[in-house]
Amino acid sequence: MKKFLVLMGLIILGCALVWADIRIKTKTHIDAITIMGQTQPEKNEVTEQWLAEDRYAVHGQDNSVILDLKKNMLYFLDHQDKSYVETTLPLDLTKLFPPEMAQMMTMMKMTVTVNPTGQTKTIGSWKCSGYEVNISMMMMPMKMMVWASTDVPFDVNRFMERFYSHILKLQLRLDDQSLAEMQKIKGYWIASETTGEVMGAKIRGTMEVTEISQASPPPNVYSIPANYRKTDKLKIR
Repeated sequence: MKKFLVLMGLIILGCALVWADIRIKTKTHIDAITIMGQTQPEKNEVTEQWLAEDRYAVHGQDNSVILDLKKNMLYFLDHQDKSYVETTLPLDLTKLFPPEMAQMMTMMKMTVTVNPTGQTKTIGSWKCSGYEVNISMMMMPMKMMVWASTDVPFDVNRFMERFYSHILKLQLRLDDQSLAEMQKIKGYWIASETTGEVMGAKIRGTMEVTEISQASPPPNVYSIPANYRKTDKLKIR
């Protein structure tokens, strides 16, 4: 059950002026869920994203992801056991997981379809367009309603091409075909709702951006803490 919740958390987890850093704050929520007698309480979290000229970081409670285009590297940090995994770009997911998990991933092909709804609305101060996203993997269908905006203070197309494509590929375990479908969403993801069903249990999560601003990054926001140890493969809890 925890693997499904990790995937759910990653899914909703959610998405600069070139000469300034941009800070993005996002609130996420996952409903409580009970599967096979095991109950996981609801989870609420605020994540931070930082965007610079050649670096990008996503910091959550349990994990962080750092992209450094100057070094052509991606780092995945596990805050629970103070460890990290590094890999070169372009991202090859099979290099990040143990052999048995990598083999399973090749079998668990995910299909994605994206359809613009034609709907528009303002969320916070951002004018957004709506997209319906259908995701299917191993007989586990999920649906997303995504609201995306180009009304943000950074070059969205440049951001999506240089940074967010890698994040989507990592978070959702996307192959190139599914990633291309996701890129039909035009703009930065301001809000989303994800629903689905796992072994008869309803799952639901939401994401909403609450702030996009220029700011001075705190020390080490784009670096790995000195007390973190390097490991070879990602852990799936």
